[in-house]
This record gives sequence, structure tokens and C-alpha cells, in this order.
Amino acid sequence: MELNFTGEHTQKVDSKGRMSIPADFRRVLESGDPEWTPDRTPRMYLLYGDHLKNQLQGYSVAEFGKVVAQINALPRGSERKQILSRLIIGQSIRLDVDKDGRTVMPIKQRQKLGITDGELTFSGLGDHFEIWKAESYDSDVSSTLTAYLADKPEGYDPLILLDG
Repeated sequence: MELNFTGEHTQKVDSKGRMSIPADFRRVLESGDPEWTPDRTPRMYLLYGDHLKNQLQGYSVAEFGKVVAQINALPRGSERKQILSRLIIGQSIRLDVDKDGRTVMPIKQRQKLGITDGELTFSGLGDHFEIWKAESYDSDVSSTLTAYLADKPEGYDPLILLDG
């Protein structure tokens, strides 16, 4: 069974950049790391590309590998390959998660979010997760979803979007 990143989790990041990865997310990172064993800690990839604006994205080793393989399969020298290589491969870092489920977010990535310490929101999106400054998540994501649902009828089921 393939595990997915799900749910919204609020975590703290301290002034040294230490943050706890939500426990459910750690299980996904473990299952998505081909080198992980119970006596080793999982690894992950953190994307911080310019296209991500107010968020960062986290991937398991396996999922990030799939994305990189798709980029590498593009024609050599193509504009698409060059742009994707720079935005995805070039603007990502591998992080180790320690035995207590923590990792250190480098200062450059914390500055991108506008945070040195405080609360972060982790949002699971299936094959990856987003990390937001908690206030930005509330204002950007929550307000977007509220606006989307505002004109929908009573009992609206968003799963209908899968039908076509």
C-alpha cells in the first residue's frame, strides 16, 4: 500500500531552524526512502524554487526521484528541460530527519517564508506536502478555498471534480 501525505499540521520552527516533521509525514518519508531501515533515519527533499512564492514543498526520496527522472527524459538542451532543471533540481536540497523526527530548515528557506522562528503549517497533498508560515497559510490557502466554496450549492461534493 502506498502512503500519502495527508492533513494539515501546525509545527514550530525554532531560531536554529529545527522543526518537527509531523509523525504521519515521517511514515511516508520512511516508506519513500529506498535506503531507510528501522536503524536509519529517513531523508527528504525540500523544494524552494522561485515559482513557489510563499511556500516550500517536501517530497520523499522516491517521489523526488520520479520528478527528476521526468525532467531528465526531456530533450537535451530544450528550454523546458533547462527551466525545470533550474527550478526543481537546482532549487532543492536534501534533508535528513533525525531519530526524533526533526530536521533543520536552512536560514535561506526560512527567510523565503518570512520566518526565523514561529509556527508553520504543513499541508499534505498526496505525493508531496507544502510548508507555509502559519499566517500565510491561513490568509492565502484558507481564503482561496472559502472563496471557491462560497458560490457552491448546499451539499456540494468536490469529488465531482474527479468525474470529468
